[in-house]
Amino acid sequence: MVLNRWDDNEAKKFIDAAWEDLADRELALRVYTSQIIGQDLNLVLHGGGNTSCKLKRRDIFDNEIDVLHVKGTGWDLGVIKTLGLPGVRLSPLLELRQLDALSDEEMVNLQRANLLDSTSPNPSVETLLHAFLPHTFVDHTHASAMLFLANLPNVEAVVNEIFGGWLVCVPFIMPGFELAKAAAEIYDSNPGVEGLILINHGHFAFGDSSKESYDR
Repeated sequence: MVLNRWDDNEAKKFIDAAWEDLADRELALRVYTSQIIGQDLNLVLHGGGNTSCKLKRRDIFDNEIDVLHVKGTGWDLGVIKTLGLPGVRLSPLLELRQLDALSDEEMVNLQRANLLDSTSPNPSVETLLHAFLPHTFVDHTHASAMLFLANLPNVEAVVNEIFGGWLVCVPFIMPGFELAKAAAEIYDSNPGVEGLILINHGHFAFGDSSKESYDR
């Protein structure tokens, strides 16, 4: 049984420790839910998984820009800090969706070129999937229960029987640009769903708040 570890008092401690800026307070909640996901070994088999949130920030010219904060490569969700969720300018990432193909090297280079802080770690290999989904908060786990479903030969029929359309399946594709596009297209065709099951891979949940995404 996977327990819901959200605690209002603990969440408030993370908010209170953040700067007064709304974006920083939202990022603090992203750190909190990332940690309680990462500390549950039933959710992060072999340490896998990544999280993100989309925020408004001001650039050096005081222009408001959309920023994706996403788990950095090498960070453990269970002990992650704000430094482990590097900010990437969102607009250039969204433009990539119009491309027919993009190599891993090109993808990594563009993501690094759009970091708010050039000293940040590389954003997750699944950054574009987080970017292409429209939700403010996105959680990706390799939960043992979901992996059991994702590895069944008749996974789509079973998922439909259990969840009745609240979750939809994404065919197996190696993480990167092609998977991000495929997952986004499937979501666009099923905009009422609360999550995606990536066949032979794992599970994505999302929401407009950190708590909503975590609860899902």
